[in-house]
Amino acid sequence: MKRRLVLILTVVAAFIVIMPRSAGADTLLTPFAGITFGGDASNGQPLFGGSIAFMGGGILGGEVDYAYYPDFFDIENEFSFLTDSHIQTFMANLIIGAPLGVVRPYVVGGVGLLHARATGLFDNVSNSDFGFDVGAGLIGFFSDNVGIRGDIRYFRALRDPQEDNEFDIALGSFNFMRGTIGVTFRF
Repeated sequence: MKRRLVLILTVVAAFIVIMPRSAGADTLLTPFAGITFGGDASNGQPLFGGSIAFMGGGILGGEVDYAYYPDFFDIENEFSFLTDSHIQTFMANLIIGAPLGVVRPYVVGGVGLLHARATGLFDNVSNSDFGFDVGAGLIGFFSDNVGIRGDIRYFRALRDPQEDNEFDIALGSFNFMRGTIGVTFRF
């Protein structure tokens, strides 16, 4: 399973890197901040990260997205033995976005890595899984080079299935959503 996912990640990342850039192509750099909610997340926990996207003159593009989620699991409970927890996500995504003048609505989805770490009084647990994300958002530009971007994404871990299937992967139980907003710089 891991070989197939590594191959999929490599192909998606290679596509993003070698994708031809037309004269109307944009490179979008977006540092962002946001919150987590739903699934296994403690609602309202902060996150921060950044993405770099390459949008062609049409509707298709690619993106690499990294985010860090400090205190992902709720450790405020007085009976909790957790002293620290965080999640990191690194995703390679395809973007379909409609350039409508100064705004660009888009949908996004891809595959990548989900890394979780929890430190407690008795144990340190670290786990890395392949996963995927899907979402939608909107970019609005105030000038030729600066805008604001907001989106909502769903993340889910993938696992090795108990039974063989055509793709040798299955949905894991770990999942959450995030909402982000950031300043976008267009080059």
